[in-house]
Amino acid sequence: MIKAVDIFEFLNFKFPISDACDFDNPGFLVGDEQAQVKKVLVALDCDIEAVKEAVKIGANLIITHHPVIFSGLKSLVGEDVVKKVIENRISVISMHTNFDVGVGGVNDILCEKLGFLNTEKFVTSDGFKVNSVVSKISEPKELAMDISKKLGFPVKYVAGRPIKKLLVCSGSGGDFLSDAYKNGFDGLVTADVKHNCFVDAKNYGISLFDAGHYATENICVKPLCNMLKKKFSDTEFLPFEPDYIKFET
Repeated sequence: MIKAVDIFEFLNFKFPISDACDFDNPGFLVGDEQAQVKKVLVALDCDIEAVKEAVKIGANLIITHHPVIFSGLKSLVGEDVVKKVIENRISVISMHTNFDVGVGGVNDILCEKLGFLNTEKFVTSDGFKVNSVVSKISEPKELAMDISKKLGFPVKYVAGRPIKKLLVCSGSGGDFLSDAYKNGFDGLVTADVKHNCFVDAKNYGISLFDAGHYATENICVKPLCNMLKKKFSDTEFLPFEPDYIKFET
């Protein structure tokens, strides 16, 4: 039977932890590396609902994109998630910014989901790899509507000139607006955009799209499951995709 460490080593080969940002904390974060694994829950986050689901289905390993431990822990009390996974003898592997930037990783999955086929890696000024897209000319409103439809999520945007060249970054990438501007991009698709970034985009004359952190990254869960199923055919990998972010209009 496959051990938890076997799955971790495969993921680390595909998306090396050495490629993660300095601030990040990906890796085998909780549990027993030698534990035999028959059933695995795959999710964006290791929150309390994911732990409950893992217990319900009998999974003793959770694989997430966002690290279950991001900074130093000072206590483990009450409903703390790390406490709960330990109590239930569940291991947790998290692949974060290394999974974002890797070939076949989150940024590539997002581009595929949005129908951007002609992509290449673009290295930002701080060394982070995002995706550059050369596309047909499209109007900002048309692109915003298309992104919203394909991700099933509301899109906030500032409209600039017609888009021929686009930068795409899953999750929080508003800080890459200056990279987009300085390198001749007509737009940036990302999430968690601050108000001042929208103002800067308007001043630059380029389009800026905020498609939601959850929507731009949760799309990685099922492809990651499928990737792992192909490698470990005797192990069951189950996606967990709770839809808990609501909007009222």
